[in-house]
Amino acid sequence: MSPNDGTVAAIGEFALIQAVTEGRRQPASTLLGPGDDAAVVAAPDGRVVATTDVLVQGVHFRLDWSSPEQVGRKAVAVNLSDVAAMGAKPTTVLVGFACPPDLPATVVTELMNGMWAEAGRAGIGVSGGDMVSADQLVISVTALGDLEDREPVTRSGARPGDVLAVSGRLGWAAAGLAVLRRGFRSPVGVVNAQRCPEPPYEAGPRAALAGATAMIDISDGLLADLGHIASASGVGLDVQTTDLEVSTRLREVGTALGADPLRWVLTGGEDHALAATFPPFGDLPEGWRRIGTVTMPDSGITVDGKEYGHEGGWEHWR
Repeated sequence: MSPNDGTVAAIGEFALIQAVTEGRRQPASTLLGPGDDAAVVAAPDGRVVATTDVLVQGVHFRLDWSSPEQVGRKAVAVNLSDVAAMGAKPTTVLVGFACPPDLPATVVTELMNGMWAEAGRAGIGVSGGDMVSADQLVISVTALGDLEDREPVTRSGARPGDVLAVSGRLGWAAAGLAVLRRGFRSPVGVVNAQRCPEPPYEAGPRAALAGATAMIDISDGLLADLGHIASASGVGLDVQTTDLEVSTRLREVGTALGADPLRWVLTGGEDHALAATFPPFGDLPEGWRRIGTVTMPDSGITVDGKEYGHEGGWEHWR
C-alpha cells in the first residue's frame, strides 16, 4: 500500500520506514545509514557534539498553523542551531517519532521531506531513528556535530569588556506567533519565521574561528538566553537597543497589533539566532553584528544600562 493511501496503522511500521528512507542520498559523513541496529557516522575530530530536542504537538507546533513539511524543517533546525552554537559543523541527525495510529501517513512522509530538506540545507542527512505509537504527535531529533579540531565554544567563557554580538534574525518568530494567535496568516514572511526558523548554521563555526569566548542559541528569547551566559560566565551583559535591528516589517506588524516590536526582539523565542561574546579588539566575523557589551560580575542582564521591566523570555512549566 502506498503512503498516500491511508493511515500509519494501515501502512504499517516497516513499510512506512521504508517509504521515508528509501532513495535518500546520504552525505559522506554517514558511513552506514538507516536499515541496521544503529547508524555509523564519521567523527574526524575524535569528539562528537551531541544535542537533542523534543517537539510536542500543541506545545511547539500546530498542524492548523504549519504544514507537516514546515514542522519537519523546524524539528531539525532547532537541533542544528544548538550544534552551531558550540562552534561545530553538523554531521547528521537521528529522528524519534511517535504518533497515533489514525494519523494520515502522508503527514509522516511530508514531515520527513521537511527534515531531509533542512538537513540538506546544512549539508547533512538523516542517518536513522525510530517510530512508535503514541496518543499524540511527538518528534525527537538528536543532532551530531564535528568540532574540526577546535575547542567547543561554551556559555562560560565571557569576560568583562568582551563585545556581545548576534547572528540571525530576532523577534520575527514572536511576531509571527502574535499574528497567528490573532487568527491571521499574513504577512507570510513573519508567519513563516514562526513556522520554520532559519538558523545561521555557518555562523557558529565562523565565530569559533574568530575567537568567540562564549556562545548560545537564542531559543527562548534574547534576554533569557543571555542570562545563561551571564550565569555560566559569572558576568553581566548589557544590550544596547540602538544596536538592535528592528525591521520595518516588524514595526508594521507591531503597529497593526498594538504591540511593541522591540519587546519581540528582546524576549521573543524560536528564531534560533546565535548570540556570542568576542574579545574587544578585532573585527567581528562575517554575518555577526554588535549589540552590546559584557559587564562586571553580578551586574545582571541590562538593557541600555537598566534592568528590563518585563519577562525575559519563555520557560517551560511557568
